[in-house]
Amino acid sequence: MSEIAFLLNGTPVRVQGGSPTRTLLDFLREDQGLCGTKEGCNEGDCGACTVMVTDARGPRALNACILFLPQLQGKAVRTVEGISGPDGALHPVQQAMIDHHGSQCGFCTPGFITSMAVAHLQGRADHDVTLAGNLCRCTGYAPIIRAAEAAATAPVPTWMTTDAAFTLAEISPEGSGEAGSLPGAVRPQTADELADWYAAHPEATLIAGATDVGLWVTKELRSLTEVAFLNGITDLQNLTTEGDTIRIGAGVTLTDLRAGLAGPHPQFAAMLSRYASEQVRNAATIGGNIANGSPIGDGPPALIALGAVLHLRKGATRRSLPLEDFFLDYRKQDRQPGEFVEAVTIPATAPGLRCYKLSKRFDQDISAVLGCFNLSVEQEVITSARIAFGGMAGIPKRARAMEAALIGQPFGLAAFAAAKAACAQDFTPLSDMRASAAYRLEAAGNLALRYFHDLSGTAASVLEVRA
Repeated sequence: MSEIAFLLNGTPVRVQGGSPTRTLLDFLREDQGLCGTKEGCNEGDCGACTVMVTDARGPRALNACILFLPQLQGKAVRTVEGISGPDGALHPVQQAMIDHHGSQCGFCTPGFITSMAVAHLQGRADHDVTLAGNLCRCTGYAPIIRAAEAAATAPVPTWMTTDAAFTLAEISPEGSGEAGSLPGAVRPQTADELADWYAAHPEATLIAGATDVGLWVTKELRSLTEVAFLNGITDLQNLTTEGDTIRIGAGVTLTDLRAGLAGPHPQFAAMLSRYASEQVRNAATIGGNIANGSPIGDGPPALIALGAVLHLRKGATRRSLPLEDFFLDYRKQDRQPGEFVEAVTIPATAPGLRCYKLSKRFDQDISAVLGCFNLSVEQEVITSARIAFGGMAGIPKRARAMEAALIGQPFGLAAFAAAKAACAQDFTPLSDMRASAAYRLEAAGNLALRYFHDLSGTAASVLEVRA
């Protein structure tokens, strides 16, 4: 294609030239004069830049500050200016915010309005979830939640439904893999195209959701000269059950993964509800979460506890390995130049899986410790154990000494007390701004006790326990 084409508040937009990592936020404010979309944190945390993006998967709330223009190819975008009607009529959520005094200084309000409008269009009423990625420091959340509740039953305005019928063919006759006329940028349409291109350009940067790479640009001011945008590769976005395993494509977003695992792995899905925010989960992919290699990424510990197998591809060559073997050292993985994560497979069932996230905030916070436990018990004896932690080492890591302390022991508090004591053999954690080393070690051991009580039927969730 010769350009990037998308719909912006109902109007076709074409972008030619420029940097492939220019953000939508900068484009809106600098080129379009749409300054309702605010720059707050510029890293996807505050939600002041929230926009609505609609494609074949429906409408989603996304952070414009870490959304690059080529990711919008063929999509429809609405900013806060497009939430009201063409004749200036207010959207129900806008009127409700006025009626319930949900705005004070107003800086955060456009992001709240956009998130609320997306949830309203989706018919959702879980306002604490849909608004967790929007921060307000003036009004407080009570009147904002009251406004969302008041607007929930109002009909969806007709102008909010038009984007669903939008197709790229309406504004551009082209649809090839080149990411516009942006030099050094491609947008492959299939995993085969990606494999061929990446094998020939092994030093390039792969961009899926850009929830991490976006910060390389906005915070570290990196210049990425050769990039591939992966969000158009639909054959990497499938989650399928194959016999007794579930295959998760690398391009599956955390939102879709959470929905897909709610039935077979409800504890994993519940943990994912605390992964960042609605806006970030709508963009972030499980493949990116793995390939990023962060020691505090929330996905890998749960996958390792499940015994996940990672599937890598370089050109036409594929290989598989246990996920725990992929992580070698801090930010170092067993991945060759030109090789990418294609999928990960996990067992279709694991009734013993539990995932516990410890962080200073319940929503939208980085884990201090994330512990995932997956035990099998037969005739009151622990027959197998897989335990993995994030935040306890330079990589997501199995707790093999804790496992050994449990396997073959009677299922009882004594075995888990021994597992807690064994935790110090597995980990020598560091102190940082999220937690001290002593806290991490004590908390990780205590999670073993929590797991015992959880499996024994005692309420163990922070949402269930009351003083």
